[in-house]
Amino acid sequence: MEIVQIVGLGLVATILALVIKEQKPMFAFLLALASGVFIFYFLIGKIAEVIRILERLAVQADLNLVFLETILKIIGIAYIAEFGAQMTRDAGQGAIASKIELAGKVLILVMAVPIIQIIIETVMNLLPA
Repeated sequence: MEIVQIVGLGLVATILALVIKEQKPMFAFLLALASGVFIFYFLIGKIAEVIRILERLAVQADLNLVFLETILKIIGIAYIAEFGAQMTRDAGQGAIASKIELAGKVLILVMAVPIIQIIIETVMNLLPA
């Protein structure tokens, strides 16, 4: 039932932001930002639980934890970039939001290069000489 709490918080924050926006647009944005951060903070425990489960499964499967860590970092970059871009877009700064999204994509590519390299090397080793 946590989703009900999250949606309730989001709806209350939205209504308050709409009311405040008429008088003080900056406070409306700060309210939206604070509610977004609070929702993200609320989810951190769930995210940590998923990471622990994935690490346990990787150890049981005898996988290299470097790959799992890299994939988790990539997922983290994607979520953080999306959150930042949405908040920036909410503030009416679409151009900056696009740059945040671009930066997230570039950082994801940089993080993925070692994994891509290993995949290519593995495929090349499987092919007959």
